[in-house]
Amino acid sequence: MSEVRVRKYQLADREACLSLWRELTEWHRHVYQDSTVGGAHPEDYFDRHLAKVGADSLWVATIGSETIGLVGLIVDGEEAAIEPLVVSKPYRNKGVGKRLVETVIAHARERGIKFLNVEPVARNTKAIKFFHSQGFKNIGHEQLFIDFSNHHWKNGLKLFDCKFNF
Repeated sequence: MSEVRVRKYQLADREACLSLWRELTEWHRHVYQDSTVGGAHPEDYFDRHLAKVGADSLWVATIGSETIGLVGLIVDGEEAAIEPLVVSKPYRNKGVGKRLVETVIAHARERGIKFLNVEPVARNTKAIKFFHSQGFKNIGHEQLFIDFSNHHWKNGLKLFDCKFNF
């Protein structure tokens, strides 16, 4: 998609980014088979994220005047995390996410970041495979927990000969 342009977030992108945030939440609801993920107004989290990281740490992908993707970078000293990464459904699997990630990787390198992280949820196998293909091949942390909520978990994940639900 040669007509895709990646640029810094601007205030005029807010409404489109709220919509992208809702799409991201819908994807997480699908992944977890839980319609309550993100609450009744998931777009409110975009404003919180923007306030936390600032507009200088967000980029959008556009085609013409349409905003079709969003990526953010949360910097903490010499470490940073990509959060969020979302591409509007009609534009997925067409290289837009790759362009957004390449932009963030280049920016992280310019800033002297030593470790760039992504934290896809364990069930999001599409995201895990995508990030792996983009060079994220080191595992630094795993989060293990006990769930007292009776949430429905999938089984079949194995790490170091230990079986886990995800």
